[in-house]
Amino acid sequence: MNYNRTWRKRTTRARGSSESDDMSKFKAFLKKKDITVTWQRYGIEALGAMAQGLFCSLLIGTIIKTLGTQLGVQFITDIGTYAMAVSGPAMAVAIGYALKSPPMVLFSLAAVGWAANAEGGAGGPLAVLIIAIAAAECGKAVSKETKVDLLVTPGVTILVGVALAKLIAPPIGTAANALGLLIIEATNLRPFFMGILVSVIVGVALTLPISSAAICSVLGLTGLAGGAAVAGCCAQMVGFAVISFRENGWGGIVSQGLGTSMLQMSNILKNPRIWIAPTLASAVTGPLATCLFKLQMNGAPINSGMGTCGLCGPIGVITGWFEPSEAALASGAAAITPGAFDWIGLALIAIVLPAVLSPLFNAVLRKLGWVHDGDMKLS
Repeated sequence: MNYNRTWRKRTTRARGSSESDDMSKFKAFLKKKDITVTWQRYGIEALGAMAQGLFCSLLIGTIIKTLGTQLGVQFITDIGTYAMAVSGPAMAVAIGYALKSPPMVLFSLAAVGWAANAEGGAGGPLAVLIIAIAAAECGKAVSKETKVDLLVTPGVTILVGVALAKLIAPPIGTAANALGLLIIEATNLRPFFMGILVSVIVGVALTLPISSAAICSVLGLTGLAGGAAVAGCCAQMVGFAVISFRENGWGGIVSQGLGTSMLQMSNILKNPRIWIAPTLASAVTGPLATCLFKLQMNGAPINSGMGTCGLCGPIGVITGWFEPSEAALASGAAAITPGAFDWIGLALIAIVLPAVLSPLFNAVLRKLGWVHDGDMKLS
């Protein structure tokens, strides 16, 4: 009896030791391959890179195409069309770059991105994000592990990616489209409350180290919901640029107002109260955009999350007036000839009101002793 008990203990110990060794080897393998399953790697770095890939294809292509159309120059229009057509590969390669993929994996992701974006439909960007991450990590896992790496690495990357695109991209697209339509419809039905909610949430996302542009693109935010998102993003960027002027001068105006309010994140971690003024400004401009000015983003959905970064938010609104994007057309948008009220509303929501409201709110915070000189100094 004692012998059996001792034997079972030894067996259990041996099995546990073997499992521990296997886990240690697996962790060592992942470390060697630089496969890090964390929110930082996938939710921030990969998502942010995807937004850059989307910007360098679909967004800039939309701007160039619209410019060519308005000027009546077919050559310029064609350039924009070609740039827009490669948004899937551009996003996937950008994601692979963020994941530190070796060259053979990185180049193979072009085919994966094309397939995921095409199969994903309205939710193409979200499908690309999920599928490109999976394909890239699988490709990294087999990279340089065989003598026929030239065949194995791109083969595994493309097979995994395209197979996943065929299997899960359509449902992902359906789900993302449904959620985006829900937000758009809710904003149409309750423009005041949804104007506040969408403006604040997307504006906060823009300042956080995640990609508001990618989120808006994934959800296909257009119409009034897109307009509220533009309001929130502009409030954060212009707001921080103006209220930190005494610390950062004109360089801060340019880097935050035309670059990104994300530059303030390190300061926000030190004193979160500096975030109150721009966020309150977005809570005001959001419902003004949806209820008073009826501001609609009918350009590419990615513009909804860009704010004043390169003036892409306002440019998206303007291009949407004259030539709505496919996503906007699917939601019932139509080209319009903007009047003076439209132009004034855009200027007020995107620039003037954030530049006025944020300093007013910030002055109150200073009097309360919540914000001090130097709190928003950029390093």
